[in-house]
Amino acid sequence: MGRILIAIVILSLILGAMEFVREREKKEPVSLFSQMTGFLMEPYLPGIRRMCEGDFVPAGGDFLERGVLARYPALLFLTENGHGNVTESDYARLLLPEGSDEDRKGVPDEALDYEEDAMHLEGSMESAFREENERYLTAQEEETQIETQIETEEEAKSETERSFVQAAGKSYRYQWEELADYQSLIKAFYAVDSTTVAGEELLQAKTLLEKDMSIRGSADAPQILIYHTHSKESFVDSIPGDPNSGILGAGEYLAALLREQYGYNVIHNSGCYDEDRDYAYSNSLPEIERILAENPSIEAVIDLHRDEMPKDRRLVLDLQGRPTAQFMFFNGLCRTKKGPIEQLENPYLEDNLSLSFQMQAACNEYYPGIARRIYLKAYRYNMHLCPKSLLIELGAQNNTEEEIHNACDALAHVLDLVFSGREPERE
Repeated sequence: MGRILIAIVILSLILGAMEFVREREKKEPVSLFSQMTGFLMEPYLPGIRRMCEGDFVPAGGDFLERGVLARYPALLFLTENGHGNVTESDYARLLLPEGSDEDRKGVPDEALDYEEDAMHLEGSMESAFREENERYLTAQEEETQIETQIETEEEAKSETERSFVQAAGKSYRYQWEELADYQSLIKAFYAVDSTTVAGEELLQAKTLLEKDMSIRGSADAPQILIYHTHSKESFVDSIPGDPNSGILGAGEYLAALLREQYGYNVIHNSGCYDEDRDYAYSNSLPEIERILAENPSIEAVIDLHRDEMPKDRRLVLDLQGRPTAQFMFFNGLCRTKKGPIEQLENPYLEDNLSLSFQMQAACNEYYPGIARRIYLKAYRYNMHLCPKSLLIELGAQNNTEEEIHNACDALAHVLDLVFSGREPERE
């Protein structure tokens, strides 16, 4: 197996180099070599393709290791340890570099944003902002009538106005019969990465809505686990080394909200698994398995991340007069366009997809604009450990801590709506 994989890598590198030289000399693509390299490299060997495209050129005697194998942990493991030392479970965990690949989007970033004509945004945001402005103006008029109001009272009122208020009702209601068609559902909810393919057998609104994603266990024992495959992720004003800031601080804030305001029993694991980002998912897997084995009462697992955006794009909106980061639900489908990835099976894939769909629907109905489209990629991302698994990209590196915490307020409310069984509404 090891020799075959090495041979594929070397063959792909040779074909890619020939393609690179011919394009430089002739200034035009060579269709035969383009087709061959594309077939071998996309989506299985994107690292080599990046070298051929000219944005990564290793140097020195360790060309094979630095230029090729460093991006493919399974192959590097084989060369360092020999084929005889590699077990089936090792190979399954190390096959794909999920830790670094997660940030490489096979769609434009704009494809994850809703257009202004999105069903849940059409009119609902304008109406919500109008109602909010009217409430603000009414409050201002009342304040002017109280001439003797002291400064401390004004500060207290101002602080109250800035605090989060749970949406009392829906700004928008989906008409699910309009989304019975697969293409309509994809357009309304999803962005599908170029490495994978979804399909009607996985995504049908009726099926996704029917699954019960509520939590039944008692709050006397742990019900929810929050952890971070990429614990080193931070925000624009995070304090380096401070566990109360960055994605770790966001996780603890979300956990506190779920405990104190909604009554859930939450474990927040702050372990570091991304000293080497390529190995982050394989590093976190045994620890999360251990936590779940020791706490069989856990029913929901949340892997909280933050996204990576171009410097000139910020994921923020005004929610109740507060700058609030947008977030995104992320699912791995365990298959490329060429078929299932046998080493990355997920018996809970349908449950994972149902939970993110129900969360997305609730976000769009209660807090229009706060959630970007659900992103579907090829791999697994350790979502096979629990039926109620969520991977959430909370804001991005250029959001502030305030924007992230404001987003957690709305996120915690939506989590409670789904986990309590109040959403989705069933007739």
